[in-house]
Amino acid sequence: MKIVLKTTTPTANPGEKGLGFGVFTDHMFTMDYEKGKGWHSPRITAVEPLMMHPGSAVLHYAQAVFEGMKAFKSKDDRVLLFRPEQNMQRMNRSCVRMNIPTFDEDLALEGIKKLVALEHRWIPREPGTSLYVRPFIIATDPFLGPSASSTYKFIVILAPVGAYLAGLNPVDIYVEPHYVRAIRGGTGNIKAAGNYAPQYVVQESASELGYAQVLWLDGVERKYVEEVGAMNVFFNIDGTLVTPDLGDTILPGVTRDSVIQLLKAWHIPVEERRLEIAELFEVYEQGKLIEAFGCGTAAAISPIGGLAWKDSKIKIAKGQVGEISKRLYETLTGMQTGELPDEYDWIVEAKS
Repeated sequence: MKIVLKTTTPTANPGEKGLGFGVFTDHMFTMDYEKGKGWHSPRITAVEPLMMHPGSAVLHYAQAVFEGMKAFKSKDDRVLLFRPEQNMQRMNRSCVRMNIPTFDEDLALEGIKKLVALEHRWIPREPGTSLYVRPFIIATDPFLGPSASSTYKFIVILAPVGAYLAGLNPVDIYVEPHYVRAIRGGTGNIKAAGNYAPQYVVQESASELGYAQVLWLDGVERKYVEEVGAMNVFFNIDGTLVTPDLGDTILPGVTRDSVIQLLKAWHIPVEERRLEIAELFEVYEQGKLIEAFGCGTAAAISPIGGLAWKDSKIKIAKGQVGEISKRLYETLTGMQTGELPDEYDWIVEAKS
């Protein structure tokens, strides 16, 4: 991947205060797919609007997948990515499920590293900030038949972002009793674009009630814990960290896997199993629910301060940050920013 067409009109860096998820850097990575030709023409160019036919398949049938990653800058100005090869592998698994042609993971990662290195001036340094990396693939055939496209675009855009949710401050969560995020045999275990918009109506209702996020239950019996918002979730029950086991309804998070590896290295018991929402309220009454947190790329670790389910409400860890939550957050963010040593070979340096 050698083609780099730099912008001739660079925009001003927005600074590091009040960053959201809507400011974008100057350049993007793109490559194209044509049936019979495969993926081709990888390049870095100035960010520009996409020219698409209104009949493009992605607009009508949501044949699209994406990933979420972050880049950080160390004190010695190295540009660091956290386990990016895992995101490329997961994105290809998403492609298989959505009948999108898989891509060369090494080539895509090379493009991402070059793009991030090129845009290094946009990487903020304030605690909780980062450069968000969004790779995505969209179907581009101008065709209204419900079938897989024969042309696609792979694009990567970047955005400097601040802390997601409340950072390390505990948030209250609403347990959704009716709507579900995913169903067995569906697409809950991949990052398909169409997975997310159906959550918005529930999220807005929860926000109106004063809750920061929604805890999703299983789609069949409505009693097993699955995810919190778009994050995996862990509960410290009497000293054992319990997280729902993976199936085809739960996304196998990179942060989730990292948390499990860290817990095992620290000799903290961890279980992956089916977990009933009723069990959480029972162990709370027994004084055994010590702490809880969501985890994912955007937030790293997001402590849960309370749960509301039906007519019951509980306050976890007295609404404070749990000891393990804090340790995990400090370890993950320390490794990501180069403050702590990388004992797991998780950090990849991006160079131009």
